[in-house]
Amino acid sequence: MGGQEDRPPERPEGTASGRLERKAPGRLEGQVALVTGGGDGIGRAVVERYVREGADVVVLERDAGLAKAVEAAHPGRVAALAGDVRDPAAHVAATQCGLDVFGRLTVYVGNVGVYDYGARLADLELTELSGAFHELFATNVLGYLLGVRAALPALRDGGGSVILTGSSSGSFAGGGGALYVASKHAVVGLVRQLAYELAPDVRVNGIAPGATRTGLTGVGDLGGDRRLRDEPRSLDGIARTVPLGFVSEPDHHAGLYVALASSEDTGFVTGAVWASDGGLEVRGRRHPARPAREEGPR
Repeated sequence: MGGQEDRPPERPEGTASGRLERKAPGRLEGQVALVTGGGDGIGRAVVERYVREGADVVVLERDAGLAKAVEAAHPGRVAALAGDVRDPAAHVAATQCGLDVFGRLTVYVGNVGVYDYGARLADLELTELSGAFHELFATNVLGYLLGVRAALPALRDGGGSVILTGSSSGSFAGGGGALYVASKHAVVGLVRQLAYELAPDVRVNGIAPGATRTGLTGVGDLGGDRRLRDEPRSLDGIARTVPLGFVSEPDHHAGLYVALASSEDTGFVTGAVWASDGGLEVRGRRHPARPAREEGPR
């Protein structure tokens, strides 16, 4: 009629059948997480993955430039604050930010640490030992205690979850010096005790990554200006001790943080520390890859 050709109705762009395709909800849809150290390394990988899975995220990051960058990368989904995890006020501000901006807080991820670059006790002067101990433990252990305590009322209201980043050094010797290894063993104890204290309202678990290519810095004179990802010879040496044969990237661990934040996936898990270390528990002489067996006549 009217000279117009009969045409089939137009299909929505990008579909073959004309039906509207809806994006499946992520595993963390509706969750609000607070991630310390979320501007770089494992923390940044967790933030990226949480956003992809539907969560909104508050980041507490010491480096103001990194905090600004992660917020800019996810407008409306990430709110970032610059602050030091050794400062109680920084944790109070981060928790309040989650409540003010996103209305709730359901997941706390403690993910800030410093390293001693394998400093042996015998090589530390008595005059420097006390200062190095306090700086390292204030970051690796006290920072978690302060963060969980500040977030606790909000987490209880939301039936929340706490996830603390530990290390393979929480189970094995030789992955650092006496100070670092002791601090990561302390994190294991912290996970277990807090899981006991905070049940049944809040689940508490940990992730224990092995060597990871991150910007992990040292404490004081113990490698304070060094970053682990800038140590290729050291990382190559570590890779030779890992059964899987390589040093991990931050993304290798992020999925475990998603699983532990999801009550649907891990609602009956608390007090656990999940290893993500390339198989160190079965460590021994790593066998070279065997050539494929040649098929003979049958």
